[in-house]
Parts: sequence; structure tokens; C-alpha cells
Amino acid sequence: MSDKQYYYAVARIRTKELSLLSASFLEQLLGAKTVAEGMRLLTDKGWDTEQTASSESERVEKMLSSEKKKTRALIEEMVDDMSVFDVLRLEYDYHNLKAAIKQALTSDEHPGIYTEEGTIPSSVMKDAAATRDFSALPENMRDVAAEAMDVLLHTQDGQLCDIMIDKAALEAVYEAGKKSGSDILKLFGELKVASADIKIAVRASKTGKDRKFLDAALAECESLDIDALAKAAVEGTDEICEYIALTDYAEAADELRSSASAFERWCDNLIIRNIRPEIYHPYTIGPLAAYMIARDNEIKTVRIVMSGKINDLPEDSVRERVREMYV
Repeated sequence: MSDKQYYYAVARIRTKELSLLSASFLEQLLGAKTVAEGMRLLTDKGWDTEQTASSESERVEKMLSSEKKKTRALIEEMVDDMSVFDVLRLEYDYHNLKAAIKQALTSDEHPGIYTEEGTIPSSVMKDAAATRDFSALPENMRDVAAEAMDVLLHTQDGQLCDIMIDKAALEAVYEAGKKSGSDILKLFGELKVASADIKIAVRASKTGKDRKFLDAALAECESLDIDALAKAAVEGTDEICEYIALTDYAEAADELRSSASAFERWCDNLIIRNIRPEIYHPYTIGPLAAYMIARDNEIKTVRIVMSGKINDLPEDSVRERVREMYV
């Protein structure tokens, strides 16, 4: 679609932005005394809370799933070619690939392990893994799928299988961002990979992983020197913070020293802060992409808040994980 073809879509998105959750609403949700009270607040915001479920947890998850489907359906109504948004959806394909490979080799049935938020139906992924014929998958996914299955089959090393597929997912997201032709989607791909690399480095350092592991797990991106990051990770978390302080992500160093949850929140907030200017940009794909990212962010935040209520966690511990809102 040309920019002119986004006129109608952006006009519709502007009206939808009015119903996005605000910081003040999040305060109300945090202050709700019970899950039921929280659900009533979300009902007033138009969320699909009327779910048949056997538990509060199941009801919340069904609601969140419904909200994700609503966002995708809205964008599909307005955009002829959804492939431009692949950068936002590819991680779900690789999640399904991991699930399909493990299921094919164990024959275990685990309901709910697949998602339909990706670009490839989960049934295609399951059939490919079951038959060990990955020709139906995109070209850049076939090799890693075959290699990961072979590794799991011969070594039973589920972690190595995950590492291979996770790195391929990051590389696919990064490439899709660069090919999108959209500044915001390119930026999203860059931030997504960079933040993932930092998280991987921190986890690897804390669990004593060696350089070989880091080389296998870290994905290239422009804003980080992954060789320097890997070297720092082998030395320790303090060294990671020292390296990060020299990059575009210098603020993350203090968050890393604070806690893992503070750092993950910072990563998500960084993306939101960088897409927020799209509120003022007319008639390009940018506002549509920003809306999709914003919806995913608020759904994640609602999950955090509602899970805290279900598990009776202190409000302060939940609050420190709440993300910034787009509006």
C-alpha cells in the first residue's frame, strides 16, 4: 500500500487510540481490591471480559487472547498485505516451531502450547515437524528447523534446540524490520534484538554459561557489539553493566543493577517511548504499527496486574513491573 492508501486506516486508528489504556486507568486497575473489580474496570473500557472459565486465571487468559485477536482482526480489515507487519509476528512462528519439534519427538499433547498470532498456521508447523519435512516453511526457517530437530533427536538437549531457534527468530525479526520500509518497524526490530541480546547476556552470566553458549545465542544488531557483550558476560554482570553504559542503552545499566524485572520493564518502556511520536504522524504505516505495539504492551501489562491480584501479590511488587502506556 502507498501512504495515500493508509489515509482511511490511520483515521480509524485515531479513534481506536482513544480507548487505549492510560496511566491513570492503570492506577485504577492497580487499586482494584479483587480480580472481579479489575474485570469490571476493564469491561467499562470495552474489553471482552465475559468469558466462560473454570478459574479466574483461565478467564483472564481468555480475555487477553480475545483482545489480541480483536487487534489483529482490526488491522486485517484495513490492510491488504499483512506481511509488512511480519516483524511484529515472527516470534510467534518460532515459538510454534519449538513446540512442534518437541511435540513431534515426545508425542506429548499439551493443549494451549500453540498460538495463532504468527504468520504461519500452527497446523502447518505441526505437520512439518511430524513428517520431518520442512519444505512448506519459509526458506529462512527450514535449515534451523531441520538442524534443531536433529540436535534434539540425537542429544536430547532441549536447551540447545531452544537456543538455535531463538537466535533464528531474532535474526528473522531483525531482517523483517530492515525490509519493512518503515522507520518504526526497523526501529522495533533493532530494539527487540538489542534488548533480547542484553537479557541473554545477563542470564548467561548469572548461570555461568561460557563463550561458546553466548556465541550460539546472541544475534547481530547495529546498536550493540555482540563480541564485546559476550566478553563482558563471561566476566560478570558488573562488566555487562560497564559495557552497556557505553552504548545507546546506558540507562539500562542502573536497571540491571536493580533487578531483572526492572530491566525487562525498561526494555519495553524504551520501545513505547520510541514509538510514541507516531501519535502525531498522519497517513503512513507508522501509526498502525505503533497501535499494534501499544496494544501488545497494554495486554502484557494487564496480565501482570491481574496475575498479581490472582496470586495476592503486594501492590508494590506488581507496580514495579507495570509498563508505560502509549497514550
